[in-house]
Amino acid sequence: MTSQSPGTDERSLGDLVAALTEQSARLVRAEIDLAKAELSGKAKELGIGGGMFAAAAFLAVYGLGALIATAILVLAIWLPAWAAALVVTSAIFATAVVLVLVGKKKMDSGGAPVPQAALDGIREDLDAVKESLRP
Repeated sequence: MTSQSPGTDERSLGDLVAALTEQSARLVRAEIDLAKAELSGKAKELGIGGGMFAAAAFLAVYGLGALIATAILVLAIWLPAWAAALVVTSAIFATAVVLVLVGKKKMDSGGAPVPQAALDGIREDLDAVKESLRP
């Protein structure tokens, strides 16, 4: 008659393999979910930066229109026409430059679309499995 000490778990090899398979699948799904979440955040930052570049291009097109309109409208006002047109156009292009710089900063802060936290988690999981397999 074999006696079992309290607290020991004697499961068959098949049960252990089934548990390992189920836990491995759950771990892989969790790592994939983490990677998706991380890439989603980085894609959002890149999208915001791209939108700012688009806004800067939009303002630059209107800057050209403002240059023409200003030259016509301020012809008979205090400043010579060229000076007033230069002031308005400079302000619009200065705004476009600010948007480009802010957009570039947003794009740079997004970094490469690599799910670094997920990769670090996978490395840690692999290290833990390797450690557990060592005698």
